[in-house]
Amino acid sequence: MKLNNRFALFAGGAAIVVLPQSLCAQDLMQTLTPMTVVGSREAAFELPGSAAYEDAEYFRERGYTNIAQIAARVPGVYVRDEDGYGNFPNISLRGVDGLRSSKVTMMEDGILTAPAPYAAPAAYYAPKAARMSGIEFLKGSSQVKYGPQTTGGVVNYLSTRFPEEGDPRFFSRFTYGTDNTLFLHSWFGDSQETEIGRIGYLLELHAESTDGYRDIDGSSDDTGFKLIEPMLKLFWEPDTALKQRLEFKAGYTRFDANESYTGLTDADVDSDPDRRYAASFDDEFDSEHWRTYLKWVAEPSDALRFESAIYYNSFDRTWDKLGSLDAAGVPTNVAEGMLTPGGYNLLRGLGPGNIQYAGAFREHEAYGWQNQANIRFATGSLEHDLAVGLRLHCDHQDGTNITTTHASNLAGGFNFAGRSAPAEITRQEAFATAVFIEDTISIGKLTLRPGIRYEWLDLESSPATGPAVSVDEELVMGGLGASYDLTESDSVFGGIYRGMSPANPSGYAVGTDSEESLGFELGYRHQQDAFRTEVVGFFTDFDELIAPELPGGAGTLPSQNGGAAEVWGIESWVEYDHGQAAGWGFGLPVYASLTYTHAEFAGMSGTLANGAGTFAGGRNGHAIPYIPEWKFAAGVALVMEKWGINLDASYVSSSWGSGYNDDVRVGNPSAIDGKIDPLLIFDLTGHYQFNDNVRLVGGIQNLFDERGIISRAPLGSRANAPRMIFGGFETTF
Repeated sequence: MKLNNRFALFAGGAAIVVLPQSLCAQDLMQTLTPMTVVGSREAAFELPGSAAYEDAEYFRERGYTNIAQIAARVPGVYVRDEDGYGNFPNISLRGVDGLRSSKVTMMEDGILTAPAPYAAPAAYYAPKAARMSGIEFLKGSSQVKYGPQTTGGVVNYLSTRFPEEGDPRFFSRFTYGTDNTLFLHSWFGDSQETEIGRIGYLLELHAESTDGYRDIDGSSDDTGFKLIEPMLKLFWEPDTALKQRLEFKAGYTRFDANESYTGLTDADVDSDPDRRYAASFDDEFDSEHWRTYLKWVAEPSDALRFESAIYYNSFDRTWDKLGSLDAAGVPTNVAEGMLTPGGYNLLRGLGPGNIQYAGAFREHEAYGWQNQANIRFATGSLEHDLAVGLRLHCDHQDGTNITTTHASNLAGGFNFAGRSAPAEITRQEAFATAVFIEDTISIGKLTLRPGIRYEWLDLESSPATGPAVSVDEELVMGGLGASYDLTESDSVFGGIYRGMSPANPSGYAVGTDSEESLGFELGYRHQQDAFRTEVVGFFTDFDELIAPELPGGAGTLPSQNGGAAEVWGIESWVEYDHGQAAGWGFGLPVYASLTYTHAEFAGMSGTLANGAGTFAGGRNGHAIPYIPEWKFAAGVALVMEKWGINLDASYVSSSWGSGYNDDVRVGNPSAIDGKIDPLLIFDLTGHYQFNDNVRLVGGIQNLFDERGIISRAPLGSRANAPRMIFGGFETTF
């Protein structure tokens, strides 16, 4: 399948979009900004489905740069961290498998941002939360517009907004902290009326670096990372009769991390949670990411709105990582080998044998054209906001593997022993046509939102040796959401939704089916002055589960079905500002969120029950890995005229590292088995407004230095980040 040729057909179509004339022009400021998934924290309380919106004001105030920290207070959202900094998050919404966020539709500014969401959904990528103006989570029955992963919901990252018209603005935040951790986020933007219409621009630079908190046996090398992300955004609202806006964005990311697949034994986590074995000395992750779009938004009338965008993303990465062990009597799998005396000694360079490094180069491209039209009209007493959408999308993954061998020198180190020739992986590519129609129907206090989504996939899997296999697949999703206003302050909502998640092209080539889900939710909301609360009950029935890829698969193995699962639970949220309610001269906001989730396998097949990976060993009634039953977060802040202080706490109960739900499997022990520790973390942060332009910021994250196992994947146990102290300043002009 020639994706470039296919894309040329519809890219040409994008070029013929015309800008129709309108009888009247209106104020452009508020209505022509590109669409969002949720929109705001207030809008999240009006949707006929469960959603959340986290504004940068919240996570910037607390110095949070890790999506796991930001999502800690969002009910129903679980993030399994791997490196302690949020560079490799595994996001799960309402109990769906979270491996590499492969069951989540991940977007930036409403555009698919995963490297290859159809061809390789399990790629190692996530936008950096710290440069965003907000992050949106869509969990409930309002997902018809967004795909392809609709069994697990939506995470939409919102890049920095343009400043308001006539208000040129410069912002910069700089902090320094533990382990030489540096953070910089600066931008300058302006928008002005000109002879040709209103124009605006935004220049941004985001950078982070750290030495890391882990130490490699016998080495002085750091285990941190370096990140740099420049971005340019432009918009133009022509001085024409038609209300319209063109917006362009181009962003680049360069990321280098001395990160490892290999973890530790439980005993070593207990004695030194920041240790790394000598055999991981050469682990390194390097990546480059380009992202760009051109959007056109127009409103010919109050009742009609169009949005169209063409976009392009490329993501290349190389991960040199310890992949296997080679010694007499030692399993080759690192997670299994470390539980044997011979493998454990080899990992420390103190026993005989060789280690193999897997040099995995992956190249991804994704590009497409997406469109949405909103038509507002009435039929009798019914008011409609009809949304119709079309997206044409191409993506692919390609790459090579190289194996490098090092021999143990029996003294805590390793000597180079050879390198293989590059071996091509299976090329996976996809062309997807997606259409949806969704109608928001209002009649008095009742709002209904029925919708349906259809996707046609043209997929191709091309092995390095052997013929290519082409497969067509059709996905049909849809549902109904509803809300009813009991009073001005109280409402109820609910919905039913059928979701689907496609397999990768290699999976379809061997007969794998798409994952399916049927979800229900019912909730209550109250909002009045300084008080707001929400309680939601949900149930999701999963079928044809797509099993997580084996450790080391790197997105190249065929997807496999493994059975079914049932997930149900309760999510609750409450916030209240007593200072605002009492009319005091200062704020005293508090919040609390609580989630209970029961997630278990049902109708298991041999693929999951007897295979490898995090679902391995699963049986009917076993808990789905990395989904704790309880999740709790709470916080209180004191906000004065010149200064403020925040105390936040987050808690997760224990969970399991694999479907086996026990310490180690008899006959096939692996370090991915076992419990994930319960953790209660406190953060203390604050600010002081030095003058109109300068604010001092600082804080302590993980205040009491609580440590525990947060992940056993990919290959062994790893602990959360230790106590981190930071301080710095923000400047605004």
